[in-house]
Amino acid sequence: MCLAIPAEVIELQPNDMGKVSIDDVAKSVSPTLLENIAVGNYVLIHVGFALIRISPEEAKDTLDALKEMGELAGELNLAEMAG
Repeated sequence: MCLAIPAEVIELQPNDMGKVSIDDVAKSVSPTLLENIAVGNYVLIHVGFALIRISPEEAKDTLDALKEMGELAGELNLAEMAG
């Protein structure tokens, strides 16, 4: 399964690239699919492209849900290994 991940745009570069921050980790992406993108916007990224602009609240809620799913997956794996 492939997921689009929320990120904050932290830099726009002259070469049609930009940098986003995902939980304080910077990643280069292409913002060329979006019009009027600006530093401070939140976007969903997938395979190196910013796909859609989202609200800061939606970004936070999605990142929190992804973290929760990761924690749950870790707990389920530990339970399976113990059983």
